[in-house]
Amino acid sequence: MLTADALTVEFGGQTLFSDVSFVINEKDRIALMGKNGAGKSTLLKILAGVREPSKGKISYPKGTVVAYLPQHLLLEDNRTVFEETATAFSAINEMEQRIEAINQELSDRTDYESDSYMQLIEEVSALSEQFYSIEEINYDADIEKTLMGLGFQREDFQRKTSEFSGGWRMRIELAKILLRRPDVILLDEPTNHLDIESIQWLEDFLINSAKAVVVISHDRAFVDNITTRTIEVTMGRIYDYKANYSHYLELRKDRRAQQQKQFDEQQKMIAENKEFIERFKGTYSKTLQVQSRVKMLEKLQILEVDEEDTSALRLKFPPSPRSGNYPVIAEGVGKRYDDKTVFANASFMIERGDKVAFVGKNGEGKSTMVKIIMNELEHDGELKLGHNVKIGYFAQNQASLLDENLTVFQTIDDVAEGDIRTKIKDLLGAFMFGGDNSFKKVKVLSGGERTRLAMIKLLLEPVNLLILDEPTNHLDMRTKDILKQALKDFDGTLIVVSHDRDFLDGLITRVYEFGGGKVIPHLEDIYGYLEKKKNSFF
Repeated sequence: MLTADALTVEFGGQTLFSDVSFVINEKDRIALMGKNGAGKSTLLKILAGVREPSKGKISYPKGTVVAYLPQHLLLEDNRTVFEETATAFSAINEMEQRIEAINQELSDRTDYESDSYMQLIEEVSALSEQFYSIEEINYDADIEKTLMGLGFQREDFQRKTSEFSGGWRMRIELAKILLRRPDVILLDEPTNHLDIESIQWLEDFLINSAKAVVVISHDRAFVDNITTRTIEVTMGRIYDYKANYSHYLELRKDRRAQQQKQFDEQQKMIAENKEFIERFKGTYSKTLQVQSRVKMLEKLQILEVDEEDTSALRLKFPPSPRSGNYPVIAEGVGKRYDDKTVFANASFMIERGDKVAFVGKNGEGKSTMVKIIMNELEHDGELKLGHNVKIGYFAQNQASLLDENLTVFQTIDDVAEGDIRTKIKDLLGAFMFGGDNSFKKVKVLSGGERTRLAMIKLLLEPVNLLILDEPTNHLDMRTKDILKQALKDFDGTLIVVSHDRDFLDGLITRVYEFGGGKVIPHLEDIYGYLEKKKNSFF
């Protein structure tokens, strides 16, 4: 379906990857994996045709439709959500209009034997064959089904797209891609702005309705659920596994162990031969053997062991000062904006040491409740914080609030107080900002680096109530695992807003579901809650 042939990408004399070849077949669902900077997004852009390789080429059969969702979108439009989504069918509409125009021209003309008349017949025949091979589509119904699957409400359909945040505009672009029913779908971090229900809907669509999919994602559960093949980009080349992410990790570990074994054996052989050469290089009777071994070593191709990313975030929260038994008590809490009720009459108690998740569709009030706990919003009812509660807060847009013109060091130095000021360099080193990295300007940092930098602020003073609103967006899987372990070890109370099921699994023991104007407590972990919710539909 799509062939990548001998792709090479070079930046200013540096080779990102070289001589990369593979084929994407129908029904392939591929995860592109590799550490940050390995070239995953670059490779995806080449597959999408939005950038050219230094060498090599991409080829696919005529008529193949390739759709690409980049990690960052820049959209400017004044259409409604429904009108913008309907542009997914513009190519089909244009094809139908062209067929009608040609048929009208053919009926008006009488030069039946001319070359131009025959060319029109050939064009309309080819277009008609293509047009009538497309499955009959109920455009309005399909648009509605897709938009609602991605979390929109019917009342959103006639709102201007300019009214929506970047995350919701990303969903509109995703809806257009899915409605085009392309032969190959290329997705770069598609789950960053989706809630759990929308992610599950997208999983179901990709598994049951998509033809071929290539995805870059740091959402382990999403990747494991949808993919059947993993292509790892590392050290300028690729490894292709017919396995999902979790199985690939096992196979990669085995591969590296085998490489290490072969490398060690080769190094031992080289050392033995060098010792022989050194020992007998002046011995006449051994001259031929010495020369033979010298030539053999000169021609020898040294085996490589795949690099292992040994840089690691070292994260440990300071011991918590003791709080009261119930850090958060909500009694009849509600929030309205004009005539819209976000939620009403929410009552719950969070006990000291609890680790809970706020889940639900976007816009149902999770972040609103967080802001009420932070005393940033007026509200109905009463929300009380317990004795000696000290809050550490990571906002959903925390990384974007950083001053881009400051360096990494200045960002922390400006807010650090007391004894911690003498340990800023150690703290930055623990978050992989050691050495010259501490002098980087914030504006050159990646999304993951900005999130790590914003998270350092949580460690500047001891707290006993951590509130994290979407802390894992832009973090790679390794960093998420380290953060998760640090939160499991945290001896205070935790409230986390997250759509990442794998991150929540084993971390939280209770779920508060936001939806339909209510806040409903569930005494299960995340997968217990999702299973209960799934069963409630049947």
